[in-house]
Amino acid sequence: MFKLMKYVKPYGWMLALAIALLFAQANLDLALPDYLSRIVNTGIQQGGVEDALPQAIRKSQMDRVVIFLGEADKGDILASYSLIDDSSPDYETHLEAYPALADEAIYVLNNIAQSEIDRLNPVMAKALLTVSGIEKALEDPEAAAEMGGMFGGFDPSQLPPGMDVFDILANLPAVQLEQITASVDEQFSTLGDSMIVQAGVNTVRDEYEALGMDTEQLQNNYILTAGGWMILLTLLSGVATIIVGYLSAKIAAGMARDIRRDVFQHVEHFSSTEFDKFSTASLITRTTNDITQIQMVVMMMVRMMFYAPLMGIGGIIKVISQDSPLAWLIGVAVLMLVSLIAIVFSLSLPKFKLIQKLTDRINLVARENLTGMMVIRAFNMQGFEENRFDKANVDLTTVSLFINRVMVVMMPLMMLIMNVMLLGVIWFGANEVAASNMQVGDMMAFMQYSMQIVMAFLMLSMMFIMIPRASVSADRIHEVLTTEPHIRDPKEAKKFSAPFKGEIEFRNVSFRYPGGDIDAVQNISFVAKPGQTTALIGSTGAGKSTIVNLIPRFYEVSDGSIFIDGIDIRDVTQHDLREKIGYVPQKSALFSGTIESNLLYADKNATPDMLQSAIELAQAKEFVDEKPEGMATEIAQGGGNVSGGQKQRLSIARAMVKKPPIYILDDSFSALDFKTDAALRRALKEKTANSTLLVVTQRVSTIKNAEQIIVLDEGRIVGKGTHNELMENCETYKEIALSQLSMEELS
Repeated sequence: MFKLMKYVKPYGWMLALAIALLFAQANLDLALPDYLSRIVNTGIQQGGVEDALPQAIRKSQMDRVVIFLGEADKGDILASYSLIDDSSPDYETHLEAYPALADEAIYVLNNIAQSEIDRLNPVMAKALLTVSGIEKALEDPEAAAEMGGMFGGFDPSQLPPGMDVFDILANLPAVQLEQITASVDEQFSTLGDSMIVQAGVNTVRDEYEALGMDTEQLQNNYILTAGGWMILLTLLSGVATIIVGYLSAKIAAGMARDIRRDVFQHVEHFSSTEFDKFSTASLITRTTNDITQIQMVVMMMVRMMFYAPLMGIGGIIKVISQDSPLAWLIGVAVLMLVSLIAIVFSLSLPKFKLIQKLTDRINLVARENLTGMMVIRAFNMQGFEENRFDKANVDLTTVSLFINRVMVVMMPLMMLIMNVMLLGVIWFGANEVAASNMQVGDMMAFMQYSMQIVMAFLMLSMMFIMIPRASVSADRIHEVLTTEPHIRDPKEAKKFSAPFKGEIEFRNVSFRYPGGDIDAVQNISFVAKPGQTTALIGSTGAGKSTIVNLIPRFYEVSDGSIFIDGIDIRDVTQHDLREKIGYVPQKSALFSGTIESNLLYADKNATPDMLQSAIELAQAKEFVDEKPEGMATEIAQGGGNVSGGQKQRLSIARAMVKKPPIYILDDSFSALDFKTDAALRRALKEKTANSTLLVVTQRVSTIKNAEQIIVLDEGRIVGKGTHNELMENCETYKEIALSQLSMEELS
């Protein structure tokens, strides 16, 4: 995948924005369990009261609380409050909030930092709980007597009028008060600060009721506020998800488009040597299926590959930061998940490398069957081809089923791990709650974090399954893009001189196909002059098409040189060279569209008169005029809806539209009847009077009047001259001629 990273650069800002949004989304999602914990712990269990440091407290109650505070803590607590009475300037404002202010002065909490509140929370909670405990004990005579013994040996029921236990406690010696305070701290030492604060909050709620506050409304407001924040965070997370989804699709589709464009443009520069290396079916698979794999993975990577680690790592950090006693459960689950992913990855990776090759194979078989269907039917080979396709299909299916089975097994196992982990959280969490080591809301939040962490690994596992196949596809695409064309333009190209003549000269040209053991053609030397027809004839495999394919540089000569107007064709650009050539291939190729669009392929600026002239010269006017749509007649893919002879004539007409100084006709009359052949040759002779015409043919009658005939046998020139000269001095030509025509026809 990294080999194609350059295609990400144009979308760098989109990727950066997507990552930023994913970071925000992960934080939003990770905040939800915390709000759930607050609703349960604070909203429901604590009645909406967040801190054990009350927002307001009666002066009489504060006087009792400070009895059980050390000097330092007492100073900090009193410094955090302001005393409000009927002489205070903001008396009326506070009276509305705290109706008990009408009866006695109150302390109102100043605007202090949250960190200071967090520090003073357990301090105030211990004192409030102590006061509350004493007040409840006074309601039970036996408990009150026992408490009196603890605090100096007095009987609370025998106290003088106007005096209570707290008055006596306040007047105790400092040493005795310190002992009492130390005793209180020792009793609370078994509980953690969070449990102490939670217990102290209940006394704060009682104090709020004593102040005349609406505690039910306080609870409702807290739950609604926390719930509102959860809804807002969820909506923001949803918006981020939608935007990231759009950006990921945009990035993936853009990358696929760019890769597909570059692959296509690069393949366009391939010579026949590269096409021999990559099969057509493989190139089609790489341009479609492989790029689609990459597009899908890129989209999923942008969406999941960044989000999943953020969620997983963020969830683990959240759990660790809370110092949860259940954190070990996450560690066990993560270890099991990583082990499962590693096993699946090791099993599936080799199969992903194989599946693309099998896709190539099934495309190859399907393409051959579709293009050769008439031949298959003619020889009644449907059964054989069905078996061949079935073999390729079964091989691909077997590998695909193996991969799918691995994935199918992995998902239930991951869900099993997650469910077992949740059961463990509930079991061990309930024990921790019962032991007052954990709050219910914290356990519920831990469950949420656990699910988020496991889901993050589930998403990563999906990516680990998809990435290997995409990696194989990326390697295959990279192989195409890094394959340098065998034929390249020179760095300092020459230009053909004007006026251009079109004289072609072969000087000791030899050529060997890549991987071949012997030369296909050897020591070929001849000159094709303008205004003349140079014909190449010989048995099948003699090298005729090979020679003419060397002129447009479809292949590069292995030895020797080819000159046009005295310039080596390797010294000019391929564009300039092919601009001078009108090429009609041995296998005529038409493109889907209309007759007119196929002719305009040679010259997009050609006028209708030029097209009509080319049609007439190519002897195609008759069958074109018979079509109801004429030049607008649709041509099927590959010219499947026209005959072989019509296809050849349209290919010749296309070359005529170009009006090049050099014509190469590679066995382009093979599908024509003799009458059309003769008429076409006469028209070509008139049309190409000043052009260089090279004709490859098997028919002696086609080239009988050529100015120069080159006879080939096993890649060598065995005869060169006119028809009459070759009949006299070239036995190979004479054999070919006599096999086709009688002596009377040849004379």
